[in-house]
Amino acid sequence: MIPLKDTIPSYTFPYVTVLIILMNSGVFILQILLGGGAEELIRLFGVIPAKYFWLADQRPDLLFDRFFPLASSMFLHGGWLHFLGNMWYLWIFGDNVEDELGHFRFILFYLLSGLLAGLAHVYLHPDSMIPTIGASGAIAGVMGAYIWMFPKSRVITIVPMILLFPIIEVPAVFFLGFWFFLQVFQGTLALASDPNTGGVAWWAHLGGFMAGALLGFIFRKRKY
Repeated sequence: MIPLKDTIPSYTFPYVTVLIILMNSGVFILQILLGGGAEELIRLFGVIPAKYFWLADQRPDLLFDRFFPLASSMFLHGGWLHFLGNMWYLWIFGDNVEDELGHFRFILFYLLSGLLAGLAHVYLHPDSMIPTIGASGAIAGVMGAYIWMFPKSRVITIVPMILLFPIIEVPAVFFLGFWFFLQVFQGTLALASDPNTGGVAWWAHLGGFMAGALLGFIFRKRKY
């Protein structure tokens, strides 16, 4: 299923969502310009679980080196499909969550969701030497908050079929619930695989989704 848009209008301009998309776009353009040098950038600023634990054990004084990649990795992507897919999901669901939380709270919410998503991946794949990058964990947090903030929303979706591409409205609870259980299924399979084979950080998605559901409740505007 490919989402096109949701049916909930936003009542304020999503400044933070747009800013995050612009920042990710700027970093992605830098990666393209670096060409082969982008691999070194990813190794420096991506999250490498084995490095995280090595620093914790051997150099506990290097807190910046240990924790900064959890933030910097959120602005790196592995290719056009990875980048465009993440930014599209953020655009669809981010404006409404930003509306609900307010601009400043949304900044904190987004960053914390991404950090907790990264930690979920790190602690479930402690031996991995593969750099993990992407905004997926933070955006999963946005989706986790969206599912309970807007339970009556619907997502206008393309459903690819053989030679057919029907466009239908799907309840957001079903769309996001299906996405969540797909991550659970794939993440469970990933736990049994070699941590150094690469691939999608499914548990970062799950960690981000669950963190976002909780943080959205904590950061929401109080209504009297």
